[in-house]
Amino acid sequence: MTAAVRRPPGAVVARSGAAAGLLLLLVALLLAPATPASAHAVLVSSSPAAAAVVPEAPAQVVITFSEGVRKVPDKVRVIAPDGSRADRGEPTFRGAEVTIPVDPSGGRGTYLVSYRVISADSHPVSGAFTYSVGAPSEPPTDTGSDNRANPVTENAVKVAKYAGYVGLLLLVGPALVLAALWPRRLSRRGPARLAWTGLGVLVVATLAELWLQVPYTTGGGLFDVTGAGLGDVLGSAYGTTHLVRLGLLAAAAFLLRPLFAGPVGRTDGIILAVLGGAALFTWPLAGHPAASPAPAVSVVVDAVHLGGMAVWLGGLVMLAVFLLRRADERELGAILPIWSRWAALAVAALLLAGTVQGLIEVATPKALVDTTYGRLLLAKIVLFALVIGVAAYSRALVRRRVAAGRPGAMRRAVVAELAITAVVLGLSATLVQTTPARTAGADVAGAPAGYFSTTLSSPLYSLQVELDPAETGNNSLHLYAYTTDNRPQAVQEWKVTAALPSAGIEPITVPLLPLSDNHATGEVSLPARGDWQLRITVRTSDIDQATVTATVPIK
Repeated sequence: MTAAVRRPPGAVVARSGAAAGLLLLLVALLLAPATPASAHAVLVSSSPAAAAVVPEAPAQVVITFSEGVRKVPDKVRVIAPDGSRADRGEPTFRGAEVTIPVDPSGGRGTYLVSYRVISADSHPVSGAFTYSVGAPSEPPTDTGSDNRANPVTENAVKVAKYAGYVGLLLLVGPALVLAALWPRRLSRRGPARLAWTGLGVLVVATLAELWLQVPYTTGGGLFDVTGAGLGDVLGSAYGTTHLVRLGLLAAAAFLLRPLFAGPVGRTDGIILAVLGGAALFTWPLAGHPAASPAPAVSVVVDAVHLGGMAVWLGGLVMLAVFLLRRADERELGAILPIWSRWAALAVAALLLAGTVQGLIEVATPKALVDTTYGRLLLAKIVLFALVIGVAAYSRALVRRRVAAGRPGAMRRAVVAELAITAVVLGLSATLVQTTPARTAGADVAGAPAGYFSTTLSSPLYSLQVELDPAETGNNSLHLYAYTTDNRPQAVQEWKVTAALPSAGIEPITVPLLPLSDNHATGEVSLPARGDWQLRITVRTSDIDQATVTATVPIK
């Protein structure tokens, strides 16, 4: 006759708590609406077209993006030549198309269209362009709320994401080692404190991301948060995934307590593993992978990538902080070979998932070097290769069965791995906030692939000049002014002319629109091929100005 197994009260409480956390998760899922997947949107076309001169004032302006977008209140505006608002009523959002009603009696001259919208992967997209009715005039200034991103908020979002990664690995590492590798004779208090710290950091980082998403969306400061804005974020796909993550963490917390006190049963271990695996999916579902061309594949490989990182780095932290200090040679001789196999599997998962995700997000070899996302990814690959070399040295120590007898050498190698991967995590936190290379480098709406960029110097400033597509017809000009020590230079007045002396074309004045203190943009039509001369005068104060020139080959 088999005796009934009595479960300790702690186990009953743990499972009840886990059920409560799952109930919270279910409520979050039921309250959140479904949102279609999208990507970092880019402006494809507009009607009227950018820099176009139309004979009659249109009754509406239509701007079309590469992907579906969502509204940010009062961030899509049309400014008349006299500086007044020309838009009438709320713009209409239909997927990728935004229609703005316009007062057709605004008069002749140049109109400014400015916008800030949200891609479904939670990232804001902003910009501006002009069109003219009858004839061009001096572009008006938008005196409304700024559509530009707040740099403090943007950096705070990156810090919160970095903290989330750190919290995840500090939670996963102790939980995994305590469940499978921890010697019975050693106290669990230190690893338990580390894991609770990781859980706390992860919860705070998740809440911070939800809070910061409000000003990140609107372009405001850290505390520019309203109830309506927070409600919009919580009701979006981004908010849903973060609420789900909090529910899963709440459920897992009740099962972690008995694990930190002593070994747990197989059932509880399986439940904990399922909760952890489900939580991993909340990161890709709130970012680029959910909006990729192959969302199902991207979400899975990104979750695998994140899980491999958490297992590998979390285990390294446990080795460096606890096991290599406290375990004796006999215990290390049993633990290190098992850990070495785990680490090898985690690294293999990282490499495979990272390769697949890189192929999806970068799309072309050219985008790997021509876009910010691609260059950040290259830097991450270089650092990852370096840390793999250090990991290979550690594995060699284990294979030669000398690691247990030389814990100091093993610990130094582990610390080196952690130091390098801390930088890799920083790059990852930046990557998830950067426009994917497949979007940034896309040939949208058949746009020509040409591009001209140069940096000009004067005693007063350094000027970065960008002309796109550097071909005959309409071109977009961007100017960025910096001080001689490479800091943003405030500019009071910009003047630009374009001439083609070889064809007898006299200087054409390029109307410019200041987008920030050191950044201006303009549209210019270049009717002929040849080496065009750009003459740029920048005034930095009432009496200080300097002129620089650039030769631009137009094909």
